[in-house]
Amino acid sequence: MRYQNIVILTGAGVSAESGIPVFRSEDGLWEHHNVEDVATYEGFLRNKTLVHEFYNKMRLSLPTKKPNAAHKAIAHLQTEWQKQGGEVFLVTQNIDDLHERAGSKQVCHMHGELLKMLCENCHSSFPFSGASSVKSECPYCKHQSLRPDIVWFGEMPYDMDEIYAKLVKCELFLAVGTSGVVYPAAGFCQIAAGAGAVCVEFNLEKSLTASNFTYGIYGKAGETVSKFTEYLLGTGKLLNFN
Repeated sequence: MRYQNIVILTGAGVSAESGIPVFRSEDGLWEHHNVEDVATYEGFLRNKTLVHEFYNKMRLSLPTKKPNAAHKAIAHLQTEWQKQGGEVFLVTQNIDDLHERAGSKQVCHMHGELLKMLCENCHSSFPFSGASSVKSECPYCKHQSLRPDIVWFGEMPYDMDEIYAKLVKCELFLAVGTSGVVYPAAGFCQIAAGAGAVCVEFNLEKSLTASNFTYGIYGKAGETVSKFTEYLLGTGKLLNFN
Protein backbone atom coordinates (compact mmCIF):
# COMPACT_ATOMS: atom_id res chain seq x y z
CA MET A 1 0.00 0.00 0.00
CA ARG A 2 1.62 3.23 -1.19
CA TYR A 3 -0.22 5.57 1.18
CA GLN A 4 -0.62 3.43 4.27
CA ASN A 5 -0.90 6.37 6.66
CA ILE A 6 -3.21 9.20 5.65
CA VAL A 7 -3.95 12.36 7.62
CA ILE A 8 -7.03 14.40 6.71
CA LEU A 9 -7.57 17.92 8.04
CA THR A 10 -11.04 19.40 7.59
CA GLY A 11 -12.14 22.98 8.09
CA ALA A 12 -15.23 25.13 7.86
CA GLY A 13 -15.58 24.64 4.11
CA VAL A 14 -16.70 21.04 4.65
CA SER A 15 -19.53 21.87 7.03
CA ALA A 16 -20.53 24.98 5.07
CA GLU A 17 -22.03 22.69 2.44
CA SER A 18 -24.31 21.34 5.19
CA GLY A 19 -25.54 24.83 6.03
CA ILE A 20 -23.25 25.58 8.96
CA PRO A 21 -21.89 29.15 8.68
CA VAL A 22 -18.16 29.54 8.22
CA PHE A 23 -16.26 30.65 11.28
CA ARG A 24 -15.62 34.17 10.07
CA SER A 25 -17.39 35.95 7.24
CA GLU A 26 -15.92 38.60 4.95
CA ASP A 27 -17.00 41.38 7.32
CA GLY A 28 -15.03 39.79 10.16
CA LEU A 29 -18.13 38.73 12.08
CA TRP A 30 -19.22 35.27 13.20
CA GLU A 31 -22.99 34.91 13.16
CA HIS A 32 -23.28 38.72 13.45
CA HIS A 33 -20.98 38.89 16.49
CA ASN A 34 -17.45 40.18 16.85
CA VAL A 35 -15.15 37.19 17.16
CA GLU A 36 -13.48 38.82 20.17
CA ASP A 37 -16.81 38.76 22.01
CA VAL A 38 -17.73 35.11 21.46
CA ALA A 39 -14.49 33.27 20.69
CA THR A 40 -12.00 34.52 23.28
CA TYR A 41 -11.73 33.86 26.98
CA GLU A 42 -11.65 37.60 27.61
CA GLY A 43 -14.98 37.91 25.82
CA PHE A 44 -16.39 35.13 27.98
CA LEU A 45 -15.31 36.92 31.15
CA ARG A 46 -16.88 40.17 29.94
CA ASN A 47 -20.27 38.66 29.15
CA LYS A 48 -20.76 35.01 30.03
CA THR A 49 -24.48 35.15 29.29
CA LEU A 50 -23.86 36.34 25.72
CA VAL A 51 -21.36 33.54 25.09
CA HIS A 52 -23.65 30.85 26.52
CA GLU A 53 -26.55 32.10 24.40
CA PHE A 54 -24.37 32.24 21.29
CA TYR A 55 -23.30 28.60 21.56
CA ASN A 56 -26.76 27.50 22.70
CA LYS A 57 -28.17 28.76 19.41
CA MET A 58 -25.58 26.82 17.44
CA ARG A 59 -25.95 23.69 19.57
CA LEU A 60 -29.73 23.57 19.42
CA SER A 61 -29.74 24.05 15.64
CA LEU A 62 -27.18 21.31 15.04
CA PRO A 63 -29.72 18.44 14.70
CA THR A 64 -31.20 20.22 11.66
CA LYS A 65 -27.85 20.03 9.83
CA LYS A 66 -27.01 16.85 7.96
CA PRO A 67 -23.68 15.34 6.87
CA ASN A 68 -22.93 15.96 3.22
CA ALA A 69 -21.19 13.85 0.59
CA ALA A 70 -17.72 14.96 1.72
CA HIS A 71 -18.33 13.83 5.31
CA LYS A 72 -19.63 10.50 4.05
CA ALA A 73 -16.74 9.99 1.63
CA ILE A 74 -14.19 10.59 4.37
CA ALA A 75 -15.97 8.17 6.71
CA HIS A 76 -16.08 5.54 3.97
CA LEU A 77 -12.37 6.01 3.26
CA GLN A 78 -11.56 5.60 6.96
CA THR A 79 -13.46 2.32 7.15
CA GLU A 80 -12.21 0.81 3.91
CA TRP A 81 -8.58 1.92 4.35
CA GLN A 82 -8.48 0.24 7.74
CA LYS A 83 -9.73 -2.99 6.17
CA GLN A 84 -6.77 -2.82 3.79
CA GLY A 85 -4.31 -2.43 6.66
CA GLY A 86 -3.93 1.34 6.51
CA GLU A 87 -4.95 4.22 8.73
CA VAL A 88 -6.83 7.45 8.08
CA PHE A 89 -6.35 9.90 10.93
CA LEU A 90 -9.06 12.56 10.80
CA VAL A 91 -8.46 15.87 12.54
CA THR A 92 -11.02 18.65 12.24
CA GLN A 93 -11.10 22.32 13.07
CA ASN A 94 -14.90 22.11 13.14
CA ILE A 95 -16.85 21.92 16.38
CA ASP A 96 -19.92 20.17 14.96
CA ASP A 97 -20.60 16.41 14.99
CA LEU A 98 -21.21 15.88 11.28
CA HIS A 99 -18.17 13.65 10.81
CA GLU A 100 -19.43 11.33 13.54
CA ARG A 101 -22.94 11.28 12.14
CA ALA A 102 -21.52 10.45 8.71
CA GLY A 103 -19.92 7.34 10.20
CA SER A 104 -16.39 8.36 11.18
CA LYS A 105 -15.45 6.39 14.29
CA GLN A 106 -12.33 8.32 15.23
CA VAL A 107 -12.35 12.11 14.99
CA CYS A 108 -9.80 14.41 16.60
CA HIS A 109 -11.54 17.71 17.42
CA MET A 110 -8.57 20.03 17.82
CA HIS A 111 -10.81 23.05 18.49
CA GLY A 112 -13.21 21.30 20.85
CA GLU A 113 -16.81 20.18 20.44
CA LEU A 114 -20.09 22.04 20.48
CA LEU A 115 -21.76 19.07 22.17
CA LYS A 116 -19.49 19.20 25.21
CA MET A 117 -19.12 21.49 28.21
CA LEU A 118 -16.01 22.12 30.29
CA CYS A 119 -15.97 22.80 34.02
CA GLU A 120 -13.50 25.50 35.01
CA ASN A 121 -13.46 24.25 38.59
CA CYS A 122 -12.70 20.52 38.26
CA HIS A 123 -11.70 20.60 34.55
CA SER A 124 -14.12 17.83 33.63
CA SER A 125 -15.35 17.66 30.05
CA PHE A 126 -18.68 15.98 29.41
CA PRO A 127 -21.37 15.56 26.71
CA PHE A 128 -24.00 18.27 26.66
CA SER A 129 -26.80 18.79 24.15
CA GLY A 130 -29.11 21.30 25.81
CA ALA A 131 -28.99 25.00 26.66
CA SER A 132 -26.39 26.21 29.16
CA SER A 133 -26.28 29.31 31.34
CA VAL A 134 -24.16 30.88 34.06
CA LYS A 135 -26.24 28.87 36.54
CA SER A 136 -25.62 25.48 34.92
CA GLU A 137 -23.93 23.04 37.31
CA CYS A 138 -21.10 20.63 36.66
CA PRO A 139 -22.43 17.08 37.15
CA TYR A 140 -19.21 16.12 38.92
CA CYS A 141 -18.30 18.93 41.32
CA LYS A 142 -21.67 20.77 41.30
CA HIS A 143 -20.01 24.16 40.73
CA GLN A 144 -21.70 26.71 38.49
CA SER A 145 -18.55 27.18 36.46
CA LEU A 146 -19.26 25.80 33.01
CA ARG A 147 -18.06 27.07 29.65
CA PRO A 148 -18.40 25.59 26.16
CA ASP A 149 -15.64 23.04 25.54
CA ILE A 150 -14.38 25.11 22.64
CA VAL A 151 -10.79 26.17 21.99
CA TRP A 152 -10.93 29.94 21.67
CA PHE A 153 -8.38 32.30 20.19
CA GLY A 154 -5.29 32.43 22.37
CA GLU A 155 -5.86 28.92 23.76
CA MET A 156 -3.91 25.77 22.90
CA PRO A 157 -5.71 23.36 20.55
CA TYR A 158 -6.32 19.83 21.79
CA ASP A 159 -4.21 16.74 21.07
CA MET A 160 -1.34 18.55 19.38
CA ASP A 161 1.25 15.91 20.34
CA GLU A 162 -0.83 13.17 18.72
CA ILE A 163 -1.49 15.29 15.63
CA TYR A 164 2.19 16.06 15.09
CA ALA A 165 3.08 12.39 15.56
CA LYS A 166 0.60 11.41 12.84
CA LEU A 167 1.77 14.16 10.47
CA VAL A 168 5.43 13.14 10.51
CA LYS A 169 4.66 9.52 9.64
CA CYS A 170 1.93 9.99 7.02
CA GLU A 171 2.51 9.41 3.32
CA LEU A 172 -0.53 11.40 2.23
CA PHE A 173 -1.95 14.59 3.73
CA LEU A 174 -5.33 15.97 2.63
CA ALA A 175 -6.64 19.39 3.67
CA VAL A 176 -10.33 19.90 2.94
CA GLY A 177 -12.14 23.22 3.23
CA THR A 178 -9.46 25.03 5.22
CA SER A 179 -8.54 28.69 4.83
CA GLY A 180 -4.84 28.36 5.58
CA VAL A 181 -5.14 31.29 7.99
CA VAL A 182 -5.54 29.79 11.46
CA TYR A 183 -2.43 28.33 13.06
CA PRO A 184 -1.25 25.81 14.05
CA ALA A 185 -3.45 23.96 11.51
CA ALA A 186 -2.21 26.20 8.69
CA GLY A 187 1.26 24.75 9.23
CA PHE A 188 0.28 21.08 9.06
CA CYS A 189 1.00 20.82 5.34
CA GLN A 190 4.59 21.98 5.77
CA ILE A 191 5.15 19.44 8.55
CA ALA A 192 3.75 16.57 6.48
CA ALA A 193 5.59 17.66 3.34
CA GLY A 194 8.81 17.99 5.30
CA ALA A 195 8.44 14.35 6.29
CA GLY A 196 7.98 13.34 2.65
CA ALA A 197 4.20 13.19 2.33
CA VAL A 198 2.23 14.05 -0.78
CA CYS A 199 -0.08 16.95 0.15
CA VAL A 200 -3.38 17.71 -1.57
CA GLU A 201 -5.60 20.74 -0.99
CA PHE A 202 -9.38 20.62 -1.59
CA ASN A 203 -11.07 24.01 -1.63
CA LEU A 204 -13.45 26.20 -3.56
CA GLU A 205 -10.40 28.25 -4.53
CA LYS A 206 -6.72 28.36 -3.68
CA SER A 207 -6.00 29.00 -0.01
CA LEU A 208 -3.29 31.32 1.26
CA THR A 209 -1.04 28.29 1.75
CA ALA A 210 -1.80 26.63 -1.61
CA SER A 211 1.83 26.89 -2.74
CA ASN A 212 2.84 24.50 0.05
CA PHE A 213 0.75 21.68 -1.40
CA THR A 214 1.81 19.15 -4.01
CA TYR A 215 -1.57 19.35 -5.74
CA GLY A 216 -4.77 21.35 -5.51
CA ILE A 217 -8.30 20.24 -6.40
CA TYR A 218 -10.87 23.02 -6.52
CA GLY A 219 -14.65 22.90 -6.40
CA LYS A 220 -17.34 21.81 -3.94
CA ALA A 221 -15.95 19.37 -1.38
CA GLY A 222 -18.96 17.09 -1.69
CA GLU A 223 -18.03 16.49 -5.33
CA THR A 224 -14.24 16.64 -5.32
CA VAL A 225 -13.61 14.61 -2.17
CA SER A 226 -16.12 11.93 -3.17
CA LYS A 227 -14.50 11.49 -6.58
CA PHE A 228 -10.99 11.52 -5.12
CA THR A 229 -11.65 8.94 -2.40
CA GLU A 230 -13.53 6.65 -4.78
CA TYR A 231 -10.57 6.65 -7.16
CA LEU A 232 -8.06 6.18 -4.34
CA LEU A 233 -9.95 3.19 -2.95
CA GLY A 234 -10.30 1.64 -6.38
CA THR A 235 -6.75 2.10 -7.61
CA GLY A 236 -4.54 3.04 -4.67
CA LYS A 237 -3.47 6.06 -6.71
CA LEU A 238 -4.21 9.77 -6.66
CA LEU A 239 -6.82 11.02 -9.10
CA ASN A 240 -5.27 12.34 -12.34
CA PHE A 241 -1.84 12.59 -10.73
CA ASN A 242 -0.08 9.21 -10.59
